[in-house]
Amino acid sequence: MKNITLKNIALNSLLASAACVAVISPANAAPNNTVTATSTTANAKQMPQHKAGMANYKSAMSQLNLTSAQQAQITAIREAKKVEYTNNRAQNKVKREQMSAQTQALVNANTLDTAALNRLADQHAAQAKQRFIDRVQSQQAFAKILTAEQRTQLEQIKAQRMAEGGHKARGGYSRKGA
Repeated sequence: MKNITLKNIALNSLLASAACVAVISPANAAPNNTVTATSTTANAKQMPQHKAGMANYKSAMSQLNLTSAQQAQITAIREAKKVEYTNNRAQNKVKREQMSAQTQALVNANTLDTAALNRLADQHAAQAKQRFIDRVQSQQAFAKILTAEQRTQLEQIKAQRMAEGGHKARGGYSRKGA
């Protein structure tokens, strides 16, 4: 059986995205007005998923019967994360664009520079690792606010939603059957 590591996964996803980028290169792209219309449509499709996620979050929080102190603490954590995300948004966009340009350069090269590909895969893996760490730290901060009974109830809510279809049941995407 093949040894699967985070680096291998990142490398494979990078190669897959590079293949997609190569297919939709600027030489093959439609005029700018068509690209803008398509990207606007893509953003419009993402909004209902986000709103559905927020509705489910609020629904879960209301089922936990949080005290006003708990609600205030959770709101403070969420607002702090929102500010952090907003402050890092431009910097993260620049990083994504740089990685995309580097990927495109690797795809368009006559020979594959495996050292550069490995560096890019390491960057991708590091970003994925940081997102994972941030998510778990946020979950732990929320869990510290809840009582033992509320944590148990939250786990039951999560299990029920996953049994109903996971992300897809909450308005997101699902890899099942894809």
